[in-house]
Amino acid sequence: MPETPPIPARLTVVTLGARDLPRLRAFYLALGWPELPASDDGWAAFPLGGAMLALYPLDELAREAAPGAPPPAGWSGVTLACNVETAAQVDAAYTAALAAGATSVEAPKDREWGGRSAYLTDPEGNRWEFAWARNAVFDARGAVTSLG
Repeated sequence: MPETPPIPARLTVVTLGARDLPRLRAFYLALGWPELPASDDGWAAFPLGGAMLALYPLDELAREAAPGAPPPAGWSGVTLACNVETAAQVDAAYTAALAAGATSVEAPKDREWGGRSAYLTDPEGNRWEFAWARNAVFDARGAVTSLG
């Protein structure tokens, strides 16, 4: 029997450090995403398929995760993605996110890799990609289990 690795191969929570948590929380609620009942304007979490999106005050997160580091400025080089089941859903998700207060980075377009995607930012500049990949496979929770 193989030995269990000390670190499980899974991603459970992505935490965004929020400068204005009530505003960021309102944005994700405006997308229609359900939040955990314990959420409030000091901490919020949204179950997303197989992972959780958490919002936490940036200064408090910095004290825990980056003590002594300067606050981040500009784009971090990280994007969050929401894969959807059809190419048309990319356009619908993009339109809904704009209506909820997102800012467009790049409108939906067909990509050279054979899919379709669009990029936006939430009210604090976190980059989101809405993407459709022809061979994506989803489980019952909506988590991507394969991309080919």
